[in-house]
Amino acid sequence: MVEYSGDIFDCPRPTAAIHAAGTLTMLAPCAPSKIIALWNNFHALAAKIGKPAPEHPLYLIKPSTCVLGTGQQIERPFDYRGKIAFEGELGIVIARRCHNVSAAEANDYVFGYTCVNDVTAIGVLNENADFTQWCRAKGYDTFGSLGPAIVTDLDWRAASVVTRLDGTERQRYALSDMIFAPQELVSLISRDMSLLPGDVIACGTSLGVGSMPDGSSVEVTIDGIGSLANTLA
Repeated sequence: MVEYSGDIFDCPRPTAAIHAAGTLTMLAPCAPSKIIALWNNFHALAAKIGKPAPEHPLYLIKPSTCVLGTGQQIERPFDYRGKIAFEGELGIVIARRCHNVSAAEANDYVFGYTCVNDVTAIGVLNENADFTQWCRAKGYDTFGSLGPAIVTDLDWRAASVVTRLDGTERQRYALSDMIFAPQELVSLISRDMSLLPGDVIACGTSLGVGSMPDGSSVEVTIDGIGSLANTLA
């Protein structure tokens, strides 16, 4: 692996250093100020849950403190003993400040794509009957796993997300089934808020979401990107 110096989003330069992959600890490939996580963005899942396709992306925001890299442990929240779910997803990584851009311009603001495990404390969601706690349930430290790399030239239309729990396949869905494509997501969300370099849009998940028992391992794989693997401590 070749070592680069400088800002990954601003002309990084290769150095003379080369490292063997096995000697490195893989961190998350970017440090987002926020993760924008989509809900109901796949036709197959919308049909199963009986929801219409939304007219505008439906999303929540996960904080920067939830970010985790591949090979690292997902931590159970303090004093929470309920179910913790995995959601394998595609992540869009923003290249530069992005505000009020059109779909035609969106690719100019996309640095690349990565794998995401959008982890959720299921029991927290409806803990209060007056308010669905999406941000709290999905915002705990280590609940935003990203990696193993960012790929700049992914043909997402031809790719699928595969999620395995302890080696058993639990999710396999085509990214071409998205309701809002990546370029539409970047454009529409940029009209709601400014997106910053390194921010990640998690494109949402489809069928097959399930619980992770303590000690289990989850691997999210997208051909062309690689596999993001984490264990629930």
